[in-house]
Amino acid sequence: MPAVFLAGFLPMLLVAFAYRELNQAVPDCGISFTWSVKTFGPYVGWMCGWGLLVATVVLSNLAGVATSFFWLTAGELTGSDAVAALDGNKAVHVLTTLAFAAAITIGHRGITATKWVQYAPVGLQLVVLALFVVMAVAKSGEAAGSLSFSWSWMNPFGVESFAAFTAGLSLSIFIYRGWDTCLSVDEESVGSARTPGRAALLAIVVIVASCLTVAVAAQVYAGVGGTGTGLGNPDTADDVFAVLAGPVLGSGPGVLLFVAVVASAAASLQTTFIPVARTALAMSTYKALPASFARVHPRFRTPGRATVAAGAATGVFSTAMTLLSENVLVDTVCALGLMICFYYAITAFACVWYFRRELRRSVRELAVKGIAPGLGGLMLTAVFGQTLYDVWDPAYGSGSAVLGMGSVFVIGVGLLLLGVAPMLLMRRRSPEFFRGETLARDTPALVVED
Repeated sequence: MPAVFLAGFLPMLLVAFAYRELNQAVPDCGISFTWSVKTFGPYVGWMCGWGLLVATVVLSNLAGVATSFFWLTAGELTGSDAVAALDGNKAVHVLTTLAFAAAITIGHRGITATKWVQYAPVGLQLVVLALFVVMAVAKSGEAAGSLSFSWSWMNPFGVESFAAFTAGLSLSIFIYRGWDTCLSVDEESVGSARTPGRAALLAIVVIVASCLTVAVAAQVYAGVGGTGTGLGNPDTADDVFAVLAGPVLGSGPGVLLFVAVVASAAASLQTTFIPVARTALAMSTYKALPASFARVHPRFRTPGRATVAAGAATGVFSTAMTLLSENVLVDTVCALGLMICFYYAITAFACVWYFRRELRRSVRELAVKGIAPGLGGLMLTAVFGQTLYDVWDPAYGSGSAVLGMGSVFVIGVGLLLLGVAPMLLMRRRSPEFFRGETLARDTPALVVED
């Protein structure tokens, strides 16, 4: 597990260089959409933007995670198993999920309010995770099957199955996803020339550090056995923190871990709304989407219509998935890696091609604008291809199939290809975008500093 986190960190770091360099040259809240249109043209750019939009909607399962741990926390605080079991009631689960989705749309009230809403839950979860790591290491040896730390855990080549490695890598990429939110608020940031790029790189470092330390601490304390608190126990694999909270932190402080997960899911859900709203704003402004998404709130100066629409789409998708099938929800999560690899890889290659005439100026230009993004794009493309091959097998994910194909494959590829229909519709409604009249390489930034 630690090795997979490290392996997933490398392409994310390399792609982050692409985002930083493109952001400095072309500051625009449309980020991947805008940059790929300027580099590869309207069709590739539109599909890249679609990949970001649809991945964000699918990420609405985070509202379900927040809901599950909310009722688990309520059950712990009240000492009532009946309260904790309310999450199993579909009506209660759906209503609570909708409440979370509605609450997170506070982002439409301005970036400053959004910032402070982020600071509190992110700060809380980092403090609690640090406490969990310290306590888990201190109590190593208490649980049956606990392990001694080994540097071999950090070796990606130690993973025996290549299919297991790529599956884990796809999941780790899903875990890292979200650092680019910093760049989508470029024009709303103080020191926009440098701050968002630095923030994105810092975010990736914080994520890999927290993931690695928690993974190591959990294995040191619980081991990987298939019974009891072991991380390989199939009965607790879906909810490891709920099992380890009490033994590691104690019955009282253990509830803090549940609160941290609720806060983490809510904060992560908000970071999905921010870039999707601003990507929709950019696509609408450049006439790649209906004009209504380009409306900026006159008081809060945010894409209010797009933010509320993201919240509504989240509520609808989460409700449909919950009522439809638990297997579909599981497979949708597994398919997320495909969507994320898709638009991150396009952005990485866009950086190399956009700056292709500048790569010979210096070693620094070649490294950060060419080699690093190019390697990151190739790695993500390899993961995308291998994952496509793996998820064709119906045994992947929940084990369900559609016409002999794995349902993860059908969902992942189907949602990406679904974008072709609205793209062709917009080509009829707004042919000027697809003729390169509203957005091209020499088009100025969407928003300029006043």
